[in-house]
Formats: sequence, structure tokens, C-alpha cells
Amino acid sequence: MDYIILDIEFNGRKFASDKPMEVIEIGAVRLNESLQQVDEFSSLIKPVYFSKLNSFIREKTGIAQEDIDVAKGCVPVFRAFREWLDRSEACTFVTWGGEDMKRIVLDTRMHRMDDAYWLQSDYYDLLKIYLRTRGLTNDVSVEKALEELGIPAQGTAHRALDDARMTAEIFRSVFPDIQPETDARRYKDMYSNAKERRMVKNALRGLVVQKVQPTWDIVAEKLAKAKVDMDNVKKAAELKAYYDVEVEKPIKPRPPRPERKPDGEQPEASAKAQPEGAADTETDSGEVDAALPEGEQQ
Repeated sequence: MDYIILDIEFNGRKFASDKPMEVIEIGAVRLNESLQQVDEFSSLIKPVYFSKLNSFIREKTGIAQEDIDVAKGCVPVFRAFREWLDRSEACTFVTWGGEDMKRIVLDTRMHRMDDAYWLQSDYYDLLKIYLRTRGLTNDVSVEKALEELGIPAQGTAHRALDDARMTAEIFRSVFPDIQPETDARRYKDMYSNAKERRMVKNALRGLVVQKVQPTWDIVAEKLAKAKVDMDNVKKAAELKAYYDVEVEKPIKPRPPRPERKPDGEQPEASAKAQPEGAADTETDSGEVDAALPEGEQQ
């Protein structure tokens, strides 16, 4: 059994465009059963919908537009990647979050390639495993995890191959705590997106603040008013299932807003705002982009 540590970078304007996000770089490291690196794969991919890189992505990754312009398209790169993967008799993928497998599946469908291989592939969401082993509830970056483990970060963050190499270091560290029977998973389509699920959580929080007993009917009405397509039976059922889980959790109040300074000046923001339209990097393990070509959504 080999382990394929996979990382991708993608480009687009999530929630700010009807056009889908696209994979623009694949990086992967192959580890053998002894967790020794055997070889690696790396390739840029020329996007179709956004030929020019989002400025946020360009600055974040350091990928040059000139390199993207001369890169091969998705189909030949994905085929080359599959040929590289087939050198392993059997393998399990390892990713930091669920976004990587999702993007691979969606781009496979977008370019009318067979997705069966990916739907039948087991993978470990190393982020979830790491959070469990550390007793954490909030997501952390690869760089932060390395820092917490006392492992020096090497290479360039947010470049696919370097991120895969760094993720491999974390994988080796937490490998003894992995539970294959329960940690192995497969990609599953989802019909709601992260934004809609946050709306469910925010609606619950609002009802609690108003001292109104939450019910699904109230939340569903709020979602419909916010233009969520509640006539989509699969989406509505998925959001209802998400509500059923969230309503059982204690609702955490929002942190109080910082007080104004005496002279009327606004306090400094606690974090830099992400540019409008920049890619949302939340690790969301099955969100389907609404803009995939007709017939591609499940």
C-alpha cells in the first residue's frame, strides 16, 4: 500500500462568479508502506474559464501568469497524473481537508472525463485527523500544524508540491494515531455549499439571541427569503440534516464588537480582509459549484 499525499491549487472567484473554480496546479508525493518518499508529481494546468489568474491567487501562490499561459490543459495533465498514480498497485490518498479531492472530481466531470477512479478511491482527511489527535476544534493551516509539531517548514507555502511535501511530514507524525477503519473516506457529492450551511448556523444563532425556539420551518423560511433554492429536494434535505446536527449543539454567541476609542477612532481590524471575490479556501469536503456545465452536477 502506497500513500499519495495530494495538494492542489485552484483559481477563480468563488461566490463572485457563475464560472467554476479550476485546478491550476497539482502536487503529489508518493510514500511507501514505510512512509519513505518514493517519487513525486508536479504540474501546472492552464485554466479554461479564467485564463488570467485571480490577483489574490497569484499573490498567494507566487505562480506566474507566464507559466500558466504555457501550461498544458486539464485533460492531458490529469491523464499524466493517472499514469503516475497507476505505478502503485494500491494507494490511499492523503489531503489536508476535503477540498482537494472535491476539486479533482469536479474538474474531471467538467472536462467530460470518467470520475469512477476518484469516487472509488479512499483518502484520509489529515486535517480532521490532526484536529482530533490534538483535541482542537478550529481548522489550522499546514504551516501552523508544522509549527505545533516542532517540524521546520520547508519550501514555498501554497505551491502544490511543497505543500504536499510538508503535509507528508505531518502525516508521518500522526500516522500512529490513524484509525483506517473509521478515518478512510471517499468523496461524496453534496448539494448545498458552505455559504448556505453557514446561513443555517447563523439563523440558529439569531433565533437563540431572540429567545425564539428554533424549528426547521423557521430556518427554512429564512433560507428561502435569502434566495436559497429550497425547491431543490436534495439541497433542502441536506440542509435539514445539517440543521438537525447543529440544533443539538450549544450555540456560541458572537464575540462582542470592540469598543470605539475615546477619540472616536475605529479600532484596528484583527485580521486583514480578503479581497472581494477572492477564492474562498474553506475546507468544504463536498460542495458542488453551481456553474458546472449542464449535466455535470449530480
